[in-house]
Amino acid sequence: MLEKEVINFERTAIVGIVTQNQSEEKLNEYLDELEFLTFTAGGEVIKRFSQKMERPNPKTFVGTGKIDEINLFVKENAISTLIFDDELSPSQQKNISRIIDCKILDRTNLILDIFAQRAETSYARTQVELAQCQYLLPRLSGLWTHLERQKGGIGMRGPGETEIETDRRIVRDRISLLKDKIKTIDKQMSIQRSNRGAMVRVALVGYTNVGKSTLMNAIGKSDVFVENKLFATLDTTVRKVVIKNLPFLLSDTVGFIRKLPTQLVDSFKSTLDEVREADLLLHVVDISHPDFEDHIESVNQTLLEIKSNDKPTIMVFNKIDAYKHLTIDEDDLITEKTRRHYTLEEWKQTWMSNVGENNALFISATQKENFEDFREIVYEAVRQIHITRFPYNKFLYPDYKDAVEKEEE
Repeated sequence: MLEKEVINFERTAIVGIVTQNQSEEKLNEYLDELEFLTFTAGGEVIKRFSQKMERPNPKTFVGTGKIDEINLFVKENAISTLIFDDELSPSQQKNISRIIDCKILDRTNLILDIFAQRAETSYARTQVELAQCQYLLPRLSGLWTHLERQKGGIGMRGPGETEIETDRRIVRDRISLLKDKIKTIDKQMSIQRSNRGAMVRVALVGYTNVGKSTLMNAIGKSDVFVENKLFATLDTTVRKVVIKNLPFLLSDTVGFIRKLPTQLVDSFKSTLDEVREADLLLHVVDISHPDFEDHIESVNQTLLEIKSNDKPTIMVFNKIDAYKHLTIDEDDLITEKTRRHYTLEEWKQTWMSNVGENNALFISATQKENFEDFREIVYEAVRQIHITRFPYNKFLYPDYKDAVEKEEE
């Protein structure tokens, strides 16, 4: 008889602040995302804490009254992990740990933990470990509380290394070793990319959990791992795809997220090289998510950081089957119409109409809705790149409609 698996979620609380640069509405969006991240990592959010401040407290991130309130809640409700929405400085983490007796994490640490869980291949594990070591190095001092009792004087003089210095040296050596290992793998991957010949390269980019892997499976008839969780894909998957008789390479890349740790952007350099070397980007957007415009902005910001913001891009608005808009009753004269009330047709009349008729697609990857339009637009974009590169091959790949007619004959 099969035993039912019981998943024990860690009891967690999350903390964020409302500042001059971050409104209460924006904070709630971030905390919703942080809660989803916590669930992905294996935690259950019991309570949210928030406070209005001009800027984060340099000592404890939130005010002293709020930290005492959190401490009392943690003790009374057996909370094992406290997660802050922004990156904590080493001193903030140390000070909070002295007051509150539970695991203290920040958004960066949580994302790194999810990456560590998701890393399947040796390359992904190496990249994640490098990011973790870079994050850990300045925070080592807070881990050795037993050294606080050490005093100077008799028996304490003379040469020698303290435990913290030893650990810092070990972590620095490890970082150096991992960087060398990544350089070697980078070299191997660049050789692999050069061996792919002159085929047109298309990369799927987008926020995490927007359906890139589902779309990859639908187009490429491949079997890429798909799950409704954040960062289900860490390793870049490259597949040869043929639409009609036109072949090209399609790569599925790691998803982006708001407040993406800089350590991850650095350590995932070669994974992002697939994006840098792509001829065409398919920017996948989950249009059913209420904050999809912020997601687009976050992805564009990351593309700017990796110098890939000027590539030809097709916006693919996915999950139209799950899209729901708010409605206003006819007799409701108070509620103002906002973007949340827009239908899909109304969205198409906004800035989306300015990206060009062939540069915006509305599809459902799971239901294969509007898939023929998707295939046609991708075919035409890839064909245009191909015949620009190889003008003498133009006769091999006719227009999409001509190719369809030939098939029907």
